[in-house]
Amino acid sequence: MRYYSMPEHAVGFLLGLIDDEDAARVRQRTGITVGADGSPAALPSAPDAAWRNTSVPSSVLLWVLEEDSPLGNAVVWRHLPAGDGLRRAIARGVPFGPGRTEPVPVDSLVRHEGEPPVPAAYRQHGLVGALRAVTTMATGRAAASMVVTPADWRTVTEADREAPLPGYARWALSVRPDCPPALREQFGSHPKFTHRLRQAGVLAGPARYATEHGPARTVLAVLSAGRTLFPKRVREAEDALRPLVREHLGGREDAWAVLAQLVGTYYGTVPELVTTAGAIA
Repeated sequence: MRYYSMPEHAVGFLLGLIDDEDAARVRQRTGITVGADGSPAALPSAPDAAWRNTSVPSSVLLWVLEEDSPLGNAVVWRHLPAGDGLRRAIARGVPFGPGRTEPVPVDSLVRHEGEPPVPAAYRQHGLVGALRAVTTMATGRAAASMVVTPADWRTVTEADREAPLPGYARWALSVRPDCPPALREQFGSHPKFTHRLRQAGVLAGPARYATEHGPARTVLAVLSAGRTLFPKRVREAEDALRPLVREHLGGREDAWAVLAQLVGTYYGTVPELVTTAGAIA
């Protein structure tokens, strides 16, 4: 099976938001075949192939982990933004899905590579002690990587409430995509702080990602893989984009042809891409 290009994934994802008959007719016109067999996305053996070399926001990795799938966890394991904290949780089989308590089976790749090393400060001082001893960003990341389970996050929340943790420790914890929103708010809500979180890839949710981030081809490629890797959360993005796609593109073959030509070089957001293609057509 060949690896579909990013623009094909992008158009294929949007085609999944219109009626099946209209989508089939548009595919004939544009030559886009992704998803034509009725599957969530006609992806090769590596479901993240379309975005493996792109900058994937860290929150996307959390959406994958929430599926509690060994395959999805292995995909997250391979990505640099995961960091030692998420990798440690994956190696221990920690569940991320709401309400799940049983361990997640560990993929053979993860078992082979093993859990990241335990920081010396943790062995000496324990979890809270290691976080309070943080003096640099590097030691902050190392200490934060030992926050693995929901119980760990509760312990950190209580410790910070009793006496604020060092700034580097707070920052290393806040940019973890699995940091509880309440704890992140406890750390701060200054606009500069929220801007840095966004730069670190911490997103408000799939709907905001789908409508506010760019370039459109990358966002859509990530969401296309999401139909396989994080189907529960990708529905939020689909619901946000569906009315826009049906209004500006619908079953208009000419508008989809323009979209297919634009998507590969368009640097705006998905809504901007869709409305531009519709207006040009």
